[in-house]
Amino acid sequence: MSVLPLVFTSGWASGINAYAVVLLLGVFGATGLTDEVPASLQRTDVLVVAGVLFLCEVVADKIPYMDSVWDSVHTVIRPLAGAVVAALLAGESGSLPELAAAAIGGSTALMSHLVKAGTRMAVNSSPEPFSNIVVSIAEDLGVAGIVTFAIFHPVAAAVIAGTLLLLGIVTVAFLASRIRRFLRRRAQRREEKRLAGADAHRPPG
Repeated sequence: MSVLPLVFTSGWASGINAYAVVLLLGVFGATGLTDEVPASLQRTDVLVVAGVLFLCEVVADKIPYMDSVWDSVHTVIRPLAGAVVAALLAGESGSLPELAAAAIGGSTALMSHLVKAGTRMAVNSSPEPFSNIVVSIAEDLGVAGIVTFAIFHPVAAAVIAGTLLLLGIVTVAFLASRIRRFLRRRAQRREEKRLAGADAHRPPG
């Protein structure tokens, strides 16, 4: 069970920024800071792809409404990444069955992803764009800090990740009205675009 705290923490972080998790773990393993990271995450091609996708996320995640589109696309990708990373960590250490680790990592990633996506919807209901940038930077720093902390103090990092996940769920429940407002605005925009497209293709009478 020694790898369980790292599995949980990596799952939580993957739900927020999966590419950062893969990149950080790969770099830590490649530089010899930890023996917990499997060789498959340390490969150069994996690190390059993760780095490029991380840069794409850094940009997309700070643009209002674009961040919610990005979150929608990653509803499957982040939990899947969390499950794969967790299974690889468990397979390397041999102290936790891979399927159980994948289930823990994937489900934790899904929950943290839903918290992140819901929070962003609430933030996007505000007219100013600066809150998106502040929240995104806080998420990036939080993922980097906790994943790094988990390499040296996995149990303490897992406790912090679990606390943040619980606080996030409470926050999303508190912001439910703002999330519904964002969804209404998005549905209204889609309807306006649909009507505009229909008018554009209507033959002149």
